[in-house]
Amino acid sequence: MRKNKFIFVPSLFTVLNMFSGFLAILNAINEAYIQSAWFIILAAVFDSLDGAMARLTKSATEFGVELDSLADVISFGVAPSVLVYKFYFHEFGEIGIFLSALLMIFGAMRLARFNVELTGFDKEFFKGLPIPSSASTIASYIILFYNSETGMTNLEKYALIPMVIALSLLMISSIKYDTIPKLSVKSIKSSPVKFLYFYLGIILAILTRGKIIFPWFVIFILFGAIRSLINTFKPVLGLAGTNSSEEDEDLQDFDI
Repeated sequence: MRKNKFIFVPSLFTVLNMFSGFLAILNAINEAYIQSAWFIILAAVFDSLDGAMARLTKSATEFGVELDSLADVISFGVAPSVLVYKFYFHEFGEIGIFLSALLMIFGAMRLARFNVELTGFDKEFFKGLPIPSSASTIASYIILFYNSETGMTNLEKYALIPMVIALSLLMISSIKYDTIPKLSVKSIKSSPVKFLYFYLGIILAILTRGKIIFPWFVIFILFGAIRSLINTFKPVLGLAGTNSSEEDEDLQDFDI
């Protein structure tokens, strides 16, 4: 069998993800909160690119999956936990340590479940909120509301507590969340709203210097939760499809 000469490419992006997570941790420790948040966002970008490169070069491997999970624990588990602790939760002593650790603990559980249930290297949806989405929500919240000169209001800080708890629980939930759509004509035709939402969001994130990222993730998270509730109560309301495959399609498609 001919060896794939591009097999190292996805792992290169995974290493960049991991290194960005490490820089996020260092910046959080040094109280450079905005920089720390941006490194988490950068890690999420690299994380999405390693999967894309694996598909493009046809070089997906079990080694890559395991390395990706280890990188994700650092960048999207440890890094946001350290960030929220240094930023605010340290004021609550032992309780603050526990609250901060939730993102790391539940994120690791989310990744472990993902690896156990993974069949093949391509997937149409995520079971539970993806750990990069959880970390990016925290990071983008700080980017949006924190000012290096004036800081944050008490209310904006308090909001981090229920946010961390909610994101942690969503990661281990059974709620289905959409994957990033592929750049293809088929993807555009099958789910145009989903395609537009994801890629228009990327453009707006650049144009607004990241200010749109938090609202984007809030809508993404709420949409998945609301869609799950609708599909759960369809049988009760007499709106269930004729077969289970139709229900599964509803769950996977961004268009209800």
